[in-house]
Amino acid sequence: MTQSASPALSPRTVLVGAQMLFVAFGALVLVPLLTGLDPNVALFTAGAGTLVFHVVTGFRVPVFLASSFAFIAPIAYGVVEFGVSAMLSGLVAAGLVYVGLAALVRWRGQAIVHRVLPPVVTGPVIMVIGLALAPVAVDMATGMAVGDYSGRAIAVALVSLVATIATAMFARGMAKLVPILVGVVVGYAFAAMLGMVDLTPVREAAWLAMPAFVLPTFSLPAILFILPVAIAPAIEHVGDVIAIRGVTGVDYLEKPGLHRTLLGDGLATSLAGFLGGPPNTTYSEVTGAVALTKAFQPIVMVIAAVFAIVLAFVGKLGAVLQTIPTPVMGGILVILFGSIVVVGASSLVKAQVDLAETRNLVIMAVILVFGVGGMAFHLGEFTVEGIGLAGIVGVVLNLVLPGHREQARPST
Repeated sequence: MTQSASPALSPRTVLVGAQMLFVAFGALVLVPLLTGLDPNVALFTAGAGTLVFHVVTGFRVPVFLASSFAFIAPIAYGVVEFGVSAMLSGLVAAGLVYVGLAALVRWRGQAIVHRVLPPVVTGPVIMVIGLALAPVAVDMATGMAVGDYSGRAIAVALVSLVATIATAMFARGMAKLVPILVGVVVGYAFAAMLGMVDLTPVREAAWLAMPAFVLPTFSLPAILFILPVAIAPAIEHVGDVIAIRGVTGVDYLEKPGLHRTLLGDGLATSLAGFLGGPPNTTYSEVTGAVALTKAFQPIVMVIAAVFAIVLAFVGKLGAVLQTIPTPVMGGILVILFGSIVVVGASSLVKAQVDLAETRNLVIMAVILVFGVGGMAFHLGEFTVEGIGLAGIVGVVLNLVLPGHREQARPST
């Protein structure tokens, strides 16, 4: 199966590009809403980051980049602990981790990624991300996150959750790819019926407005706190590139090469951090849309990126997003954060990791307890904890413990 790198622009191509953004939209704006960042900035950085990715990869890979869920907890904590601008320096540095991995892959080949970050490390680290976020979802669903525990909040959360699950389970076609968006819309409508939505900010907002860009300020503690978190989404990137290869039949690991896709993703993430947006990652929802529409041309994602940039300047859109009640998002996050845990477990199953082997058991046990239990190491002003600590410890244990090393099995 082949694809044209530069197909003629047509009304259908533009329409499919708009559909791709529609598929990604719910998850894209959810991350900034949860972390206190500006959703309009997230739209801009998703679009700009996607364009950067396609320039770096020579417009060969049909992927769309947008907000990464792996960074939700670190960003939320970093904003409180270091401030927004300082935390952003950590996000810029996280993108440079991808750039470093890209250089390593270019130098030593793809196998080095699987030796340093095998499934026995990345699987439980991904699980930690979901498990660590579980209390956040519950607090938001019950209203505790805003200090207002109530049956009304729980009812709204359950409506959002049921709508999301029903769409994912029973919808057909493109609708099946947007369960988050459907859950938000249904939950928002129900919350409005209960008088939980205040549209004053929407009425006061301008139609056209500059996104609230924020520049980073250098902060070594924030950088050291955020850096380790980049381990899990970096290995997820490899899985996403393999997934899109399975859809299109084109081996992107060979051309343009994993080093180029990692480089594009890293530069997109650093750009997002430099402007005040959440880190970018390749979106599996969009990969599903590619499989459904058979739109294998990368130009489709370029069009989606342009649409995202344009929407970033619609002030009333950002105002509407800011009026979404917390329980609406909480209900959706119950399934989303749980899904992250399942993805981590699934990666272990697919790689056929032997959990009866003592070496694997030790690595997974330490990662899970350190990550979920909140273990922290302090050295002066430097602190490493949570997901970042779990990732570092997992990599170190995998490299130093004797015995058979689990490797990611090649995908076919």
